[in-house]
Amino acid sequence: MKRKHRAPDEADHRREMEEIRRRSTAENKERLSAAWHRPQDNARSKKAKRTKKRMISQTKYKELIKKRQHHKKLSLTERKQLDRTLFVKYCSCVKSLKYDKKVKDYLEYPVCMSSIYKKRGFKPPKGVTKRCGSLKK
Repeated sequence: MKRKHRAPDEADHRREMEEIRRRSTAENKERLSAAWHRPQDNARSKKAKRTKKRMISQTKYKELIKKRQHHKKLSLTERKQLDRTLFVKYCSCVKSLKYDKKVKDYLEYPVCMSSIYKKRGFKPPKGVTKRCGSLKK
């Protein structure tokens, strides 16, 4: 007696798809566990330092300052550029005054905060002083 080859139905298709999913997740688990147990070198375990690169030009900087002072609409990229530049300028100011013999200890923070943010009418971001440690010179 000959057996007829039956057409694949939905149950066969479901079983086949489950098998593919099971195989792919097992392979992913192996790959992830190998990556998870990889020994970390010192360069990866340390905090990443931020750099000063991609500073905007002086004219662009002044233009963005005027826009923000006069409450004009800034695009997201302009806002990010200005925030980043103000942050870098604040940190540079702090670092330059910190090692200046003429300035008393710990006066660099309010002086720089005033000159970079307050006198321009900007609200300084929270924790800006703590984040200066992650900036390369």
